[in-house]
Amino acid sequence: MSELLQDRWVLQASGLSKSFQEAGLETTVFTNVDLVVKPAEKVAIVGASGSGKSTLLHILAGLDAPDQGTVLLNGQPFSQEKDRRRGQLRNQYMGFVYQFHHLLPELTALENVMLPLRVRRTNAKVAQSQAEQLLDRVGLASRMAHKPSELSGGERQRVAIARALITKPKCVLADEPTGNLDDSSAEQVFQLLLELNQEFDTALVIVTHDLALAGKMDRQLRLSGGHIQEVQ
Repeated sequence: MSELLQDRWVLQASGLSKSFQEAGLETTVFTNVDLVVKPAEKVAIVGASGSGKSTLLHILAGLDAPDQGTVLLNGQPFSQEKDRRRGQLRNQYMGFVYQFHHLLPELTALENVMLPLRVRRTNAKVAQSQAEQLLDRVGLASRMAHKPSELSGGERQRVAIARALITKPKCVLADEPTGNLDDSSAEQVFQLLLELNQEFDTALVIVTHDLALAGKMDRQLRLSGGHIQEVQ
């Protein structure tokens, strides 16, 4: 079964439901969400602010747990695993890009990109060489020694993208990756994601409010009223 799933899709979610308790009241975010992402596919998740897009993405990434339902990553159980095992699977198969880069401020761009490989205990020289090549590919060859505070917003996001791709993941999830950038930087970052999706043959799932950007993806899924449906 696992081999068959790996051939057909990288990410599969079945029957996902999520709600929050606040001030004694239960708020339903979404119910019975099903989702599949094929290898190298580009998928946009769109919807109004507060519709639960980021919550869904975080559950797909194993950063949050669903109340009900399951997530499979590369054909392997993911959502129901313990934290340590989810972390191992995420490091092996998945990259994540946040709206606010989440780079470690005390590390250089090079060190930030090396980090996922060092978590794998990859040899330091090998990790450095691979990180240097990837930073060069995203146009930051001259900025490797700079810390995040010394980089522009667009440069920080390019470092974050390089960090997400350094492990050659099966799937990259991106939560509003251009939402904190000016129009010019946003377009550059988005185009870079599309180019790297093809070069690395990795699936790409993006949460975005920008319908023009979403229209450049293979598929659009709209989350509305707690349910998800494909945009035709």
